[in-house]
Amino acid sequence: MVLSEKEVVSTLCSELNTAMDALDDIVSSGQEEFMANRHIRGSAKYHLLMAIEVVLDLSSHLITQNSWRFPEDYADTFLVMAENGFISRDEAEHLADMARFRNRLVHQYWKIDDDVIWDILIKDRDDIIRYNEKILCAVNS
Repeated sequence: MVLSEKEVVSTLCSELNTAMDALDDIVSSGQEEFMANRHIRGSAKYHLLMAIEVVLDLSSHLITQNSWRFPEDYADTFLVMAENGFISRDEAEHLADMARFRNRLVHQYWKIDDDVIWDILIKDRDDIIRYNEKILCAVNS
């Protein structure tokens, strides 16, 4: 079964909402519980990875839809978005850092400090939500 463009976007947004809800639950359990429970830490890493993946997928969708320059890598995806006035250069750099972190999470998972994960959960969740809202407005218009 082939999904329509709106169905793809809707599915991705649903996945992002699920991931963000899980991350919110993890944060509400507190840092002490996060550090003490490897299952919670693993869940945080998974849901953070999913959130970043969805943002990348939605961005790629918008890039393709507008026939913008094809990104060289995941981090470059957000620079393409900035080049085309979708986000500021500062936002692009911050989101590019998230994409690079995604690569570390996938390929060098054993090197990631749990304190870094916690800091991202506290400091960067809202950035993902704001960016997703911008993407949704653009994709659905």
